[in-house]
Amino acid sequence: MGSDRGYLLHNANAEAGQRFNALAELFDASTFRHLAATGLNRGWHVWEVGAGGSSVPSWLARQVGPDGRVLATDIDTSWTSGSIHYEVLRHDVVRDEPPAGPFDLVHARLVLVHVAARDRALTAMISALRPGGWLVIEDADPALQPLVCLDELDAASALANRLKRAFRDLLAARDVDLAFGRSLPRRLRAAGLVKVGADAYFPLTGPACIELERATTEQIRDQLVTAGLASQSEIEEHLANVTAGKLDLATSPMISAWGQKRS
Repeated sequence: MGSDRGYLLHNANAEAGQRFNALAELFDASTFRHLAATGLNRGWHVWEVGAGGSSVPSWLARQVGPDGRVLATDIDTSWTSGSIHYEVLRHDVVRDEPPAGPFDLVHARLVLVHVAARDRALTAMISALRPGGWLVIEDADPALQPLVCLDELDAASALANRLKRAFRDLLAARDVDLAFGRSLPRRLRAAGLVKVGADAYFPLTGPACIELERATTEQIRDQLVTAGLASQSEIEEHLANVTAGKLDLATSPMISAWGQKRS
């Protein structure tokens, strides 16, 4: 990442696995729909960039079958190691050379928004595609909808929204582009891809939203306190409200964009 403060939501944190599970519950169905729409089939070679958890590479491996290849890469592979159905490689998409390809499909979810050298990473992913191959990038756009409680009607929802603003202050201090998602279609066109399209998905409530908010708050609580953005008592109050199910919690809109490398 671009700041020397490091990645705020690091895979090594104890809550990372809980966040990955919640993100899978919230977004996998949408992600799988977009990946399937590329024509993904048996025998394809796929690079899953910044895989994080195992749900996406595991699904991809089932789609491509034993004659295909799925390579899952991340700077920390703790949550993807151990599978016999796909390859795992510790890899930095900005600093390292692209892995040996070419690939029929390259996919990244919630990766580029956290990378300062976004254009360099995008170029690396496109370079690994075969002619006619597909790139699918999915990233959040927190600035598009900055509230975690859209219906702010009491002290609990006001506190939730204040802590979410503080969380985004921490992200911005680490070079996270809070308006990145909306830029994906033009970035893919500028990179020379064709058949570019995009849509957005925006979960508004439910158990997975609760678990994501709980795990994320636990993961960043020390940083919030150290930065003077919240007190421990405010964080405990918010977590109690979340656990009690008092809030309809939204995620940031997820923008999915896709494009094809010219043949």
